[in-house]
Amino acid sequence: MAAAPRGIKRWLTYSLFGIPLIGAAGFFVFGIIFWGGFNTAMEATNTLNFCITCHEMENNVYQEYKKTIHYQNRTGVRAACSDCHVPDPWVHKFIRKIQASREIFYKITGSINTKEKFEERRLHLARRVWATMKRTDSRECRNCHNFNAMNPEFQRPRARKQHLNAFENGQTCIDCHKGIAHNNVRDKLPEEELEALEKPVVAFARQVPEDFITHLNAVEAREKAAEEARQAEAAAAEANVKTRIEQAVAKALAGGAAAAQPAGGAAAAPAAASGPGADIDWASREAKTVTLFYPGQASFEWIQTGKDHGGARAVTKAGDRCSTCHAKEVKDMGKKIVSGEKIEPTPIPGKRPFIEMQVKTAHDDKNLYMQLSWTDDGHHPVPFVDGGKMDPENQVKLAVMFAGQGIEYAEQAGCWVTCHNDSRYMPDEPKPDALAGADGIKDIVGLSAGITKYLAESRTEMEIAGRRGAARGGWNKPKTKDELEALAKAGTFMDVIRFTSSGKSENGDILAHRDMASGAAITAQGGLDGTTWTVVLSRPLTSDKPGDVNIEAGKIYTVGFAIHDDYTVARFHHVSLEYKLGLDTADADINVVKK
Repeated sequence: MAAAPRGIKRWLTYSLFGIPLIGAAGFFVFGIIFWGGFNTAMEATNTLNFCITCHEMENNVYQEYKKTIHYQNRTGVRAACSDCHVPDPWVHKFIRKIQASREIFYKITGSINTKEKFEERRLHLARRVWATMKRTDSRECRNCHNFNAMNPEFQRPRARKQHLNAFENGQTCIDCHKGIAHNNVRDKLPEEELEALEKPVVAFARQVPEDFITHLNAVEAREKAAEEARQAEAAAAEANVKTRIEQAVAKALAGGAAAAQPAGGAAAAPAAASGPGADIDWASREAKTVTLFYPGQASFEWIQTGKDHGGARAVTKAGDRCSTCHAKEVKDMGKKIVSGEKIEPTPIPGKRPFIEMQVKTAHDDKNLYMQLSWTDDGHHPVPFVDGGKMDPENQVKLAVMFAGQGIEYAEQAGCWVTCHNDSRYMPDEPKPDALAGADGIKDIVGLSAGITKYLAESRTEMEIAGRRGAARGGWNKPKTKDELEALAKAGTFMDVIRFTSSGKSENGDILAHRDMASGAAITAQGGLDGTTWTVVLSRPLTSDKPGDVNIEAGKIYTVGFAIHDDYTVARFHHVSLEYKLGLDTADADINVVKK
């Protein structure tokens, strides 16, 4: 065999820093092959098809994932398992793969090989994922979703607010977006654990990008202009109706038929001529559209509990008003609830999800006047009440509530502070035998009609989250009469005035229970004309009665509205979010201008 040429032989024996070049070259080639093979194999485990080769994944989480927007959407962009559960940086990816090798052990032992076993461990598995995402500031989410690239013009008002909060306070994606690719078990976490898990992390706070602020200002300006245009259109339509009525009246008078009633609204004129605010030109008054929605069983405790209400932290920690997130989506909320999709176990077929009410106001030196009008919706029988009418004597009851002093969350939640989980028709309504055994407190909490409305300030203890299965609320834990009298003297109550279609004008308050006879006399007059209800209320600005909130110039008051239409009672009403009312105050939600 011929010997190798001397040049090649020299290269084969050449070394650098004591390492033969041929050996280094061989190691280099081997390293490329090994690394290429290893990395290719590791990347092969990052595919959706690989993940669902185990029936545990294919039969459980994969079936859930296929129904979500991460699997199929209008843009055709898909986030597979690895996009959410495997880090992009190689070191973190390698560590995650080592951790994932535990799945082999679970496969061998069969710890999740049936749906029942998987469901038993679902919360445990979810906890681990949530903790990892929290620790890494939702790193895998941010591989696709860049905070700095968000345009609030394409987001709902609630999302805009919470993303702004995330920038400023250090919230991260997983705080709000649990259960977006699999069944959500967030509500199974104890409230204390949920509170700790979703607590802001100062290190995650970011500077709000200028583009975000620019787009936020643009969308808010556009929405404001749209609302002003809608209000102007409504005012023009009302003026047109008034003109047609006046023309009909003039024509009737000219034809010698002064006694005839023109259609479309004149039937209410005699009452208006002699009732409250008869000398007010309501047609010239600016109307505020207040949308009332169907609330179902959403109680005061419900809105404070994170596992029930995603905005609980915003209310209890950040001090946000309910309207901050929900003002522009109350109609959608009403639709979801009235259908029975959420927090309504006994839906009423045909019941409308919301009511748009026109509110006009005025005042003089003595009284506050309100004209409120809305469209009737006919009768939809309640299926769980004989005859279909819960209150046969009253087709309609209209209430306006004014918040007093020292009521926690009243400025944020309005009349929701009076609605509790243990009231009538609510989830923790006390059983008849419990009420029968409460003789010692019946005079304080008013048991004649069951548990109605009350303030948490009137109780010695309130159960908010229902820990360890406890009933939420505090109906049977009232303070003493002396303590309640002290609260009343301090103005800690909700003042409520009410019109009933049976002819009552009521002025009361809510503290330990609802008392509809504690306030000064008011005037309420109204009725149904065609398809429109119109009610005019008049109440004193100031009063020496213990159940009245005095309304003074220069102050802002939190108010809420409620309509029990179609012969309903208790929680089967429509309610508004909180509004701010002031006398001659331009920046109030409801500016009451002197007549």
